[in-house]
Amino acid sequence: MKVLLLAGILPLALSFYPRLGFYRNYRALVFSISLIVIIFGSWDVFAVWRNHWYFNPRAVWGIKIINLPLEEVLFFVVIPFCCIFTWEALEFLRKNK
Repeated sequence: MKVLLLAGILPLALSFYPRLGFYRNYRALVFSISLIVIIFGSWDVFAVWRNHWYFNPRAVWGIKIINLPLEEVLFFVVIPFCCIFTWEALEFLRKNK
């Protein structure tokens, strides 16, 4: 959980930088992240259900959504957010050299 917080806090804070305007296209962001959660979350739910892999109960909080730990679900939200933010920030920098 700490890694997710550390990875996501800086991009989240910088996403409100007015010149970047990242927050203006929030519908596309929500749509993109939702697709990732649905596709890869379903895959994860299926894999855990089939016992292809598991999560060590000592390493997660114990809060589950379907059969996935909260940390796994948040991973599918935070990391795509960071990737999309990085892409948009690099595009902003490339256009404003």
